[in-house]
Amino acid sequence: MSLFGSLYVGASGLQTSQNALNTTAHNMSNVDTQGFTRQQVQQGTRPYNILSKSASANAYQQTGLGVSYVQVKHIRDFFLDRNYRQEAGRSAFYGVSASAFEEVENLFQELEGKSFAKSIENLWTSVQELSKDPGNAVNQGVFVQRCNEFLNRAQAIYGGLCDYQDNLNYQVKQQVDTINAYGKRIVELNQQIMKIEGGGVEHANDLRDERDLLVDELSSMAQIELREDANGNYLIYMEGVDFVKAQSYNKIELDVDVETGFYTPYWTQLAKRDADGKLNNGAKLYKMNQIISTDRNTDVGALKSLLYARGTRRGTYKDVDPSTGDPASPNYDPDDGYDATEYKNLTSQSVMMHIQAEFDQLIHGVTTAINKVFADAAASEPNTDYMKDKNGDAYTIFNLRTGKPYADKDFSIENIIINGEIKQAPTLLGFKKEDGKIDQETADKLKEIFMEESLYLNPRVKTKTSFVYYYSDLVSQVANTGSVMRNICDNQEMTVDNIAAAREQIIGVSSDEEMSNMVMFQNAYNASSRYINVISELMEHVINTLGR
Repeated sequence: MSLFGSLYVGASGLQTSQNALNTTAHNMSNVDTQGFTRQQVQQGTRPYNILSKSASANAYQQTGLGVSYVQVKHIRDFFLDRNYRQEAGRSAFYGVSASAFEEVENLFQELEGKSFAKSIENLWTSVQELSKDPGNAVNQGVFVQRCNEFLNRAQAIYGGLCDYQDNLNYQVKQQVDTINAYGKRIVELNQQIMKIEGGGVEHANDLRDERDLLVDELSSMAQIELREDANGNYLIYMEGVDFVKAQSYNKIELDVDVETGFYTPYWTQLAKRDADGKLNNGAKLYKMNQIISTDRNTDVGALKSLLYARGTRRGTYKDVDPSTGDPASPNYDPDDGYDATEYKNLTSQSVMMHIQAEFDQLIHGVTTAINKVFADAAASEPNTDYMKDKNGDAYTIFNLRTGKPYADKDFSIENIIINGEIKQAPTLLGFKKEDGKIDQETADKLKEIFMEESLYLNPRVKTKTSFVYYYSDLVSQVANTGSVMRNICDNQEMTVDNIAAAREQIIGVSSDEEMSNMVMFQNAYNASSRYINVISELMEHVINTLGR
């Protein structure tokens, strides 16, 4: 090899070592950058220059042409990435559910410094005092006051549940907007990466890092499937439907319920509407009658969890009351007296809907039972004005806002008000008949309805409870379920952390390792520099010798 050729060998060493140092410095400067993947230099020999080959020899006579900078390798593990994204999505799902139960516990246990359990206790105490002396105007006034307090506190809690349900609805919109923004950005990155890597020279590793980080974030919001095509584009399926394609993405839109304002995410490319403007189920991002379970892999993604936690509407007592079942329904169970299909597939899986329904069942049960006691008392004296208003109707403590009688079965918590006349004059309730006798029987019946075990908490609970203990049973159920959700969430977070730690060992930057590489590449650079200096001195010596 000529001396000039030797210079090229040394120059290749300088250039390659410099590039390797740049890569190492890039790793070191991004040691704390979220989503950064360690880059690894790969070097190789340039093709050898063949001088000759002897007929009897097995080897070529050849000289090296130096070192080449092959590529900067993007270190990732496909299987760890897939497992991490799957478990992160599951962790996010249970995180939303656990947070929802915690919010409900806060509403139940303490609201503006007063516990709702105290309102029930006060109402029950007033009923007991009334049964001791039904004709006492003070006892009657306290009873009506406690009824008013009970209803006001109940409506405040139910309003809090509805407010949190609206908050979950707002979070649904935020999540969908974020998912769409991520989809748009991933498409942009696909295009940029393909432009850079299309020449087969450069690798857009930093852009790939940004894209992988977006995919990680996306996997926590919804269940996704990812593959990379031959051109380096990421193709993403979300809930089994094309979301990100090579050069475009399918935007998720939101359908708004005119009554509740609740958002329903749907695919624009699949959307069809009937004559009434209702969206077809096939276009909806999620089928809300899915059974949620790890075995079916349906418990993945924060967006799905938000939708299930929120539910599709406000929950009412009709969602859990067996008497509201339709015997004509094919799913009606005559043994339970209840059409439990919707409860099983929707209400029971929604944190807010089933708690609203169970809470409303207590209010519905107490108000209708109290009203019925006074209605029965008035009916027992058909020929008198005992416990009747000027229209001849029985006085009731609770009325509907619409003015309909309680028998219409519309006594849901949002529709109930206190009878204004009774509130102003509690003695109108009577308890002292026209013949002067005290109506002890009606007072005793009021006491009995509170002690009677008449309510199931929900269709899955087979033990009845009384008004006195119903609320404590409901709070215990919420606390137990919330504890289970929190434990699942904690275990899931541990799983995600373990996978993340294993993944970090591969993609993470080790400062010690990079410092070792920096020393190695610096030494290689210095060696190439010294090699060039030697060749330069040799050439100078040859030239000077020939000049003489």
